[in-house]
Amino acid sequence: MKIIPVIICGGAGTRLWPVSREAFPKPLLKLADGQSLLQKTFLRASRVANAGEVVIVTNRETYFLTKDECVEVETGVSQLGFILEPTARNTAAAIAVAAEVVRQQHGPDAIMLVMPADQLIEDEAAFGEAVQHAVGSAQEGRLVTFGIRPTGPETGYGYIEFEAQPLPGAQAVHKVVRFVEKPELEVAKQLVADGRHLWNAGMFCFTAETMLAELARHVPGVAEPSLNAVNEAKRSTSSDGYAIELDNAQFSKAENISIDYAVMERSDNVNVVPCEMGWSDIGSWQSISELTQPDARGNRIHGEAELHDVDNCFVRSDGRLIGMVGVHDVIVVDTADALLIAARDRAQDVKQIVAKLKSANHDAYRLHRTVHRPWGTYTVLEEGDRFKMKRIVVKPGASLSLQMHHHRSEHWIVVSGCADIVNGEQVISLQPNESTYIPAGHKHRLINPGVMNLVLIEVQCGEYLGEDDIVRFEDIYGRAPAA
Repeated sequence: MKIIPVIICGGAGTRLWPVSREAFPKPLLKLADGQSLLQKTFLRASRVANAGEVVIVTNRETYFLTKDECVEVETGVSQLGFILEPTARNTAAAIAVAAEVVRQQHGPDAIMLVMPADQLIEDEAAFGEAVQHAVGSAQEGRLVTFGIRPTGPETGYGYIEFEAQPLPGAQAVHKVVRFVEKPELEVAKQLVADGRHLWNAGMFCFTAETMLAELARHVPGVAEPSLNAVNEAKRSTSSDGYAIELDNAQFSKAENISIDYAVMERSDNVNVVPCEMGWSDIGSWQSISELTQPDARGNRIHGEAELHDVDNCFVRSDGRLIGMVGVHDVIVVDTADALLIAARDRAQDVKQIVAKLKSANHDAYRLHRTVHRPWGTYTVLEEGDRFKMKRIVVKPGASLSLQMHHHRSEHWIVVSGCADIVNGEQVISLQPNESTYIPAGHKHRLINPGVMNLVLIEVQCGEYLGEDDIVRFEDIYGRAPAA
């Protein structure tokens, strides 16, 4: 029996703005201990992956950042597989492509354990026990979900109603009666009081063949395009894993629908394992704040802050000192380019700010000031009329694409490390405190041949300085157009 954990790593996490952005989603958010939600999920997955393989479904644009997060942690996983979505089509399509990949590589009876990348589970022993109960039911051809025993009425979660008596021969597995959408508070109180409703954890267990059959039955508009996207995908392999880049033309045809709406709520073949495992959805800054111990006045601080006459506040700062005087029940989250101030009881409404930023096409909904690329990062230091300054960090052995700009010239000054540079017809090497000038229209490329990070300052000058003024000719990360 093979258990293949599948991590669904997507979603913008709009309620956790300004740390979570479209290009830096919620699973990459670092907690107080320095580990991201994705890393914690990956470690948890690795402990049940008896086939030595973990599969991650993520967006093509965040592939290298996601892979770097996983490489940072030590696990016993011998093969790490990535399924790369060219566009977001919700969880039903994500699970459909994962099921087809697992079926092709491990057979129809392989057990899939599907986990979101953005949840926290504190009691891993209880998690492991729940997984074993679920596996037994999955082997019998059932769809199994995990339900969290509620600790109180919660309007931010969906609920699962289950039959009181467990299934014959399965002490911890019950048949699902129905799924309940996120309720109003009074309804949530009634659901918790009757003892037959669980929070919907969004985790699942089933065989690849069982899920594919249910998808084909209930949502052919998801099943067919998803399978075609896998069959027409580009595949690459390495010593430690593989990447499957889904076909965009096929995958974009898939219906945009969650797995709950598509299958779980329609199927009569769903069981649930009731659990108590220290589970948290980490869905808002209120839930993030509860992971930090409060001081004597109920304040929870992550970063540097000076407080005077302040009660029941949460402060998170990535660098700057935060000073607060005479405020109560407030959330403050500070990043390099955006500051959030919200009432604690309005934490769920942060997504409204993101919606307004997106409607206005403001970069802050999508990018941080420091932007991650496959080769490293760049940080915009300052910009104004006809100029922009960046700090560029290139990882050892990494290379930017061979590219050209129509509307801007660039000056590169090496700060640390060494650089090999293609500049038109020239190939030059630069050491710290050396520089080069690249006129508009010149093909150029930046390479780090060393074993330490290359850091340089880039000064752009021109009539248009947008990131879309790039013509790529060659790229080791597959971003250049096919010849």
